Amino acid sequence: MFSLLLVVIYAAFISLGLPDSLIGSAWPVMHGQLDVPVSYAGVATMIIAGGTIISSLFSDRLIRHLGAGLVTAVSVLTTAIALFGFSFSPSFLVLCLWAIPYGLGAGAVDAALNNYVALHYKSRQMNWLHCFWGVGAAISPAIMGNFLARDDNWQGGYRAVGYLQIGLTFILFLSLPLWQGQRSRKKAGRSAVKSASDTGTSTTAKPRLGLTQIVKIPGVATALLAFFAYCSLEGTTGLWASSYLVQAKGVTPEVAARFASLFFLGITVGRFLSGLIADRWGDHQLVRVGISILLVGVFMLILPVRTTQLSLIGLVVIGLGCAPIYPAIIHATPMNFGAENSQAIIGVQMASAYVGSTFMPPLFGVLASNFSIGLYPVYLLIFALILLVMTEWLSQQVLHKSWD
Repeated sequence: MFSLLLVVIYAAFISLGLPDSLIGSAWPVMHGQLDVPVSYAGVATMIIAGGTIISSLFSDRLIRHLGAGLVTAVSVLTTAIALFGFSFSPSFLVLCLWAIPYGLGAGAVDAALNNYVALHYKSRQMNWLHCFWGVGAAISPAIMGNFLARDDNWQGGYRAVGYLQIGLTFILFLSLPLWQGQRSRKKAGRSAVKSASDTGTSTTAKPRLGLTQIVKIPGVATALLAFFAYCSLEGTTGLWASSYLVQAKGVTPEVAARFASLFFLGITVGRFLSGLIADRWGDHQLVRVGISILLVGVFMLILPVRTTQLSLIGLVVIGLGCAPIYPAIIHATPMNFGAENSQAIIGVQMASAYVGSTFMPPLFGVLASNFSIGLYPVYLLIFALILLVMTEWLSQQVLHKSWD
């Protein structure tokens, strides 16, 4: 039964990835039909990310009252409804209103499932969990590309993904007894811990750390900057890949949407492969190799060649490099900073990641509008170098405690 629940969790993470790459794939057509500048994609994604941050902050309270299973099911349903709202939006303002539940649903799923898997599974399962996010993120641009080829029908693309979300919602509601059974076992475990405490066989729990105390722990600030840089890079790559291919490389919108999905396909394949070797290589080695690969991909975009094939391959290479970085840094947190601090620190790390994914992709939209979208690979290179410096610095700060 517990293995069946893991399959359901993987399916839920597919549903988390499905909406994430849609707006970037459809935006080259959407902004024209909605009569707004290309940079307005950043506004919509900021609203979505803001909802994600809010729901993540409140997810613990919701899960305590409703349970992780029901919160996940309701959140996926909320996202599905928002996708249908996008498809019927007659203006950019209405689309922004639907972006609010779009983000609220995604954030609750992300927080609930990441925390659950981090508590109950190894690095292998954490990589594969995020691999399934990549499955969803790779599928949806391909779906959108097919609909764009039919008279630029981005509305149909959103509705098609909405129907997939409804199907996943149905599966999640059917699985609620599995979650309830696991919740009962967890309560029994807590009772056992309490009995041990009563008999004097457990240690006193450490008081909850405040934000200031967390940041003062050696290495935490460095890790926060690493998360910020990584999610800035990943978010900018996914959001602006199609627009860059269309405007800078002369690729048609439908072809750009299909090939932009290869970035997410690279993340998906990379995370599956990372899961196979994660326990042998160690988290730091996975991060180091990942950054090296994504730097190769960025330089493939920078090279001043006329052929578009190199840029298309470069997106795949960047995705492969991104694959192990986020799961590995999360998994290394207990070893880096101690298991007693990991829950609090992971929460702050995710907040830092959301700040990067919220503000940095829109900032590139402003730069592209005022200067040139050709700055896209240079912008990615800046964050790749920050990520490299921060992760190497972090490895030195905690060298005798973790990573390997």
